[in-house]
Amino acid sequence: MKALVLTEYNHFEIQDLPQPKPGPNEVLVRVQAVGICGSDVHGMDGSTGRRVPPIVMGHEASGIIAEVGSDVKDWSVGDRVTFDSTVYALDDWYSRRGQYNLSDGREVVGVSAPDFKRQGAFAEFVTVPQHILYAIPDNVSFTQAALVEPVAVALHALSLTPVQVNDSAAVVGAGMIGLFIIQALKLAGCFPIIAIDLDDDRLTLAQTLGATHIINAHSADVSQQVQALTHGRGADVSFEVVGAGPTVKTAIDCVRKGATVTLVGNLAPTVEMPLQAVVTRQLRLQGSCAINGEYEAALALISSGRINVEAILSAEVPLADGADWFRRLYAKEKGLIKVVLKP
Repeated sequence: MKALVLTEYNHFEIQDLPQPKPGPNEVLVRVQAVGICGSDVHGMDGSTGRRVPPIVMGHEASGIIAEVGSDVKDWSVGDRVTFDSTVYALDDWYSRRGQYNLSDGREVVGVSAPDFKRQGAFAEFVTVPQHILYAIPDNVSFTQAALVEPVAVALHALSLTPVQVNDSAAVVGAGMIGLFIIQALKLAGCFPIIAIDLDDDRLTLAQTLGATHIINAHSADVSQQVQALTHGRGADVSFEVVGAGPTVKTAIDCVRKGATVTLVGNLAPTVEMPLQAVVTRQLRLQGSCAINGEYEAALALISSGRINVEAILSAEVPLADGADWFRRLYAKEKGLIKVVLKP
C-alpha cells in the first residue's frame, strides 16, 4: 500500500509498505480522507517528542471497512466508519471509571513516542480496534467525518467546563479547535463569546462561526477589553487553545475571580504561570485531554448542521501531495487551517 512516511524529521516520502493485517478484534479500514492535525505539523520537526521517525502519522480519518478480524462483532465489510484517536484497554482502571482518555498504556493512532508506536492513517489502509469505531451517518461525507476528531476534542473541553446559559466566555486561539469550541459555546447559549487571536482573518472567521466579539492580541491590554465586555469582571470561563506561555497568561488574565480556565493547547511542554493571580483570585485551572466519549455527539452535530466543519477546510488534496502541504502548514502560510488528504 502507499503511505506518507515521516522518514526523518522534516522529511516525508511516499513509500510502498505492507498492507496491515487486522488482529482478532480489529478491522482494516480503507482510508478515504485523513486530516493533517496541528499536532502532526508541530511534531514533524521532533520538538514534541511524539513523532519519532520512521512513522506514518494521521489520526483524523474516515473510510470503509475492508476486512474484519475473527472476533469482530456488529461491523461488516463495506461499513462507512470513523474512529477515535485514542486506543485504550477496556479493562483498564480509568476506562472502567469512564475516563478512557486517561487510561494507563493508552496509545494514539499515528503517534510514535518513547513508550509506544502505532502507525496512522496517512496511508491507503490502517487497522484499528473495533471498540473505537463509529458509524458515519448517511448524510455526512468522508471529508466531514475526518474532521469529527477535532470537533470531539472541542466538545470534551466544553464538557469539563462548568458553563451555564448566558455565561461569558473567552477563547484564546482561533485555530481549528478554538473555532469548534466557539461553535459549541454558541450552542450552549453563552454570551458574550470573545475570540482572541493574532490573525485578523481567523478572527473574522471566528465571528462568522459564533464569536460575538473579537480581539486581536496585538492590541492594547486585552484583559481590559474583555472586562469592558463583561460588566468589568472578566469572563466566566476561558479556553486556552494554543499551548504557549503568553496565551496561557492571557487566558488567566481575562477571567473573573472564581472562574474556570480550561487548557486545551499543549504546544509547549512547560510554561510560566502567574501563581499569585491564580491563588488570590481562586481560579480553577484544568487540562482537557483528547476525547472521552464525545464522538457520537460530534457526528450528530455535524449531521444536523449545527457544527460547521467545512468552514475551516482549506484544501482537499491527494496523499501524494502531502509532503508539500505539510511544508506549507509548517510555514504558517496565511489562510491555511485544515488540509485533508485523500489516499
